[in-house]
Amino acid sequence: MKTFSMTDIGQIRQINQDYLYTSENPVGSLNNLFIVADGMGGHNAGDYASKFTVENVVELIGNSQETEPVKIIEEAVKEANHRLLQKAREPELSGMGTTLVVCTIHNGEALIANVGDSRLYIIDGEIRQVTHDHSLVEEMVRMGELARENARIHPNKNIITRAIGAGEDLDIDFFQVTLEPDCIILMCSDGLTNMVDDDDIKFIVDRQRDVVEITESLIKAANENGGKDNIAIIIIEPFADEVKEC
Repeated sequence: MKTFSMTDIGQIRQINQDYLYTSENPVGSLNNLFIVADGMGGHNAGDYASKFTVENVVELIGNSQETEPVKIIEEAVKEANHRLLQKAREPELSGMGTTLVVCTIHNGEALIANVGDSRLYIIDGEIRQVTHDHSLVEEMVRMGELARENARIHPNKNIITRAIGAGEDLDIDFFQVTLEPDCIILMCSDGLTNMVDDDDIKFIVDRQRDVVEITESLIKAANENGGKDNIAIIIIEPFADEVKEC
C-alpha cells in the first residue's frame, strides 16, 4: 500500500477547516484507517469541528471492543457526533459541524462510511464516485430537478443535508467495494470537486501515477481554477508494492 495526503487553504479562505487522518497501520481492530472531514463553511468553529470529530473517531475506533468493522465505525462516528453536540453548547462553538468520510481496507475490499458531501472515488480505468453527497443539489439531481452537469456550479451547491453535529439522530451511509488491481482511491473535500470536474480529476490521476504527484497536481488544479475553498485529499494505492503471483 502507498498513500499520501495533503490539505491546502485555497486562494480565498482565511482559515483551513479541512482535517485529515491517515494510518496504514492498524487502529484498534481495523487494519488501517483514512478520514477526511470538512468543517461546515459559514458556521462557527468549523475548523474546531473537523479536528475534534476526527480525533474522537480515531480514539473511539482505537478503544473499541467490537470486531465487526461496520459496527466499529458506526459506534465511533455516532459517539463523536454526540460529543460534538455537547461541545457545541458552548456559545463560541454553537452551530459548528463537519462532513466525514471514512475508509478502511481489508482483504482487497474497502469499507466506506460518509456523512455530508466529502467524497470517495475509485479510479481504475474509469472514475466512479462511491459515496453519495448529502446535499441540496444532489437531492435536486435525484428528483430530476437539476441536470448532473449543472450541479457543480449551482449557487446552493454548499448546502448539505446531513452533517456531524446537526443532531443526535445521525444517518450514516456505508458502502463495501471490491478493489481491482492497479486501482486508486481518492478521498477529498468539496474544495477539490467544486473546482475540478470528475473527467479532469481522472486525467490528472492517469498522468501522474505517483501518489505524491497526484495529490500535488490535484491541489494545483483546484487552486488554478479559483481555489474558492479549502482542499483536502488522500490518495491510496491499495495494492502498491504487492508481489504478483505468476
